[in-house]
Amino acid sequence: MSYDVIIIGAGPGGYVSAVRCAQLGLKTAIVEGRETLGGTCLNVGCIPSKALLHATHSLHEAQHSFGKMGLKGAAPEVDWDQMKSYKDDVIGQNTGGVEFLMKKNKIDWLKGWASIPAAGQVKVGDETYATKNIVIASGSVPSALPGVTVENDKGIVVDSTGALELPKIPNKMVVIGAGVIGLELGSVYARLGTEVTVVEYMDAVCPGMDKDVQRSFKKILEKQGLKFIMGAAVQGVEALKTKAKVTYQPKKGGDDEVIDADVVLVATGRKPYAEGLGLDALGVKLTERGQIATDAKWATNVPGIYAIGDVIEGPMLAHKAEDEGMAVADVIAGKHGHVNYGVIPGVVYTTPEVATVGATEEALKAEGRKVKIGKFSFMGNGRAKAVGQADGFVKLIADKETDRVLGAAIIGPAAGDMIHEICVAMEFGASAEDIALTCHAHPTYSEAVREAALACGDGPIHA
Repeated sequence: MSYDVIIIGAGPGGYVSAVRCAQLGLKTAIVEGRETLGGTCLNVGCIPSKALLHATHSLHEAQHSFGKMGLKGAAPEVDWDQMKSYKDDVIGQNTGGVEFLMKKNKIDWLKGWASIPAAGQVKVGDETYATKNIVIASGSVPSALPGVTVENDKGIVVDSTGALELPKIPNKMVVIGAGVIGLELGSVYARLGTEVTVVEYMDAVCPGMDKDVQRSFKKILEKQGLKFIMGAAVQGVEALKTKAKVTYQPKKGGDDEVIDADVVLVATGRKPYAEGLGLDALGVKLTERGQIATDAKWATNVPGIYAIGDVIEGPMLAHKAEDEGMAVADVIAGKHGHVNYGVIPGVVYTTPEVATVGATEEALKAEGRKVKIGKFSFMGNGRAKAVGQADGFVKLIADKETDRVLGAAIIGPAAGDMIHEICVAMEFGASAEDIALTCHAHPTYSEAVREAALACGDGPIHA
C-alpha cells in the first residue's frame, strides 16, 4: 500500500494535519502506537489536566463561595477515584472523537511505532509502506532533571503523567518548576487540600512572561495556599518508601536545604521526542537543542520529510502544532502554507487564568521600541465582581507612534478566551483605538479589554 502522505504521531499537530491532508484530496495515513489517538495532549496532558482543574475549581467554589451566594449545605466530599474516573471519561470522549474524524475522512490508522528506513518509506511493525511525503509529528516528553529519577508507577517522584494518576491525594507535595504545568497541577492538589510547595530556579514564576503578570500571579497563588521557594537549584531527590526528600541550594549562596514531601512532581519542561525513527541514519539535521531543523515550509534537509509541533523549534503548544499541521498539508498539496508565529497565544488554566500574546513590554523596550501601555483592573468590571473573580487585569501594549497593537497580557476570568479578540486584532494589524471604538456587550469580562484599549488613549471609563 502506498500513500501521498504518512504522518507520524496522532497528537494535535498530527491528527489535524491528517484531516487537512485528506480534505485536500491526499491519500493519507497516520501512525500511532498508543491504544488511543490524540497524543500526549488528549491522553495525559492538556485535556485530563483541564478536567481536574475544572473539578477542583468546582470544589473550591462549593467550599468558599457558595455560602456567600446563599447556597447552604454541607460542603461536598472528595471521592478521588470518582474524580479520576470523570477525568478518564473526558479523555475517552476526546480520543474517541479523533478516531471518528479519521474514519470520517478516510484516513488509515497504522497502529504501532514508526521508523523511517529511507525517504519515501515508513515501517510500522513488520510492514513497510511507500509514501511520497512523511510528516514527523512525534511530539515531546517530560524533561529529565539531573539527580532526580522519576518513577510514575511508585507514585512518589512523578512527572506530569504520573501526577494525573496518583493513588491518593498527598498531604504534602513539592513541585519542581514554576512553569505552566507545575502551577496548573499544583493548583489542582492545593484545592484538594494538599500542602503544595513550588521550588523554582528562576526568580519569577512562568519565566519569560510579562513581569506585571508574574508578580500578580504569584501573589494570587500564594493567597490560594501555594508556597514558593524562588531562586533555588534542586540538587537531588531521595525517594524513600512512602515519601521523598528534596535537596536544594539557594542561588544566592548558603548551605543546602531539605524539604520532605509525600509526592514530588518534576515539572521542568518538555523535550522533543523522535527516538526510534532513525533520523541519524537518514542524515536529518537537528538544532543544537535537539529539535529537528526545518525551513520556512517545515521541510527537513531530506527531501520529502517534514516536521511540525513540539519536535521542531518554537513554543511547545498544541495550537502551534495544529497551525503547522494545516500549513504543512497545504504545502504538500501545492498551496501556500502560513503560520504567523508572532500571534500565538499562551494560556495558563489556573483560576484566574493567565493569557498572553505577542511581545512583552520588557522585550519591546529592550529592542528600543517606544510603546504605550493600557492597563485595566478587573476590579472595575461589573461581571467579574458579580462572580467573585475581580483579581487581575488586562494589559495592552501598543506602538507609541502608530497605535498598532503589539502584545497583550490578561490575568483574570476567562482570560484564555478573551485573548483571542486581541489575536484577531493583531492578525489584522489593528490599533488600540480600533478595539476602543468597538462596542462590547455589557456586562461581560471582555469590556476589560476595551477599557485597556481606551487606556492607551484618553483613558478608561471605569477607573
